[in-house]
Amino acid sequence: MKRKFITFIIIVVCFLLECTVFHRLSFASIKPNLLIIVTSSVGFMRGKKEGMAVGVFSGLLVDVFWGNILGFHILLFAVIGYINGSFRRLFYDDDIKLPIALIAASELIYGLACYFFLHLLQGDFAFGTYLIRLILPELVYTILVTLVLYQIILQINKKLEAEEQRSASKFV
Repeated sequence: MKRKFITFIIIVVCFLLECTVFHRLSFASIKPNLLIIVTSSVGFMRGKKEGMAVGVFSGLLVDVFWGNILGFHILLFAVIGYINGSFRRLFYDDDIKLPIALIAASELIYGLACYFFLHLLQGDFAFGTYLIRLILPELVYTILVTLVLYQIILQINKKLEAEEQRSASKFV
């Protein structure tokens, strides 16, 4: 129960940071996607189910506050959380390469899916412009923020796992 509450707080704080602080720190209207970082991180740290649950809640926040279509971001974030959860067996605390690669791939998938379903199907065929001016700069900015935010999420996860192991050892 404590893990769910702390995960909820992390999602809300990242959403608020994305809406406020990083909205002001945007470069050419590009801001990092903190919810992708959280969804991906929880996915490969905790598994498919938790990654998908965090994705659904993150997507709900995006759909309600920024989205045009209710459910699009919910589905997209849930799929990203599930896919990242598939890499749980490969996850090691001290390896930063896998998380950076997975978060970068998740951000790229997110950007491409948003272009395809929200722009291309409405007749906007300027993929090159969208890729160079939006997808790639957001990818770079998200990776830079990942270097800091991922470490925070990792430390919180380590503390929660240590606490869960201590409480489980009391029952044995």
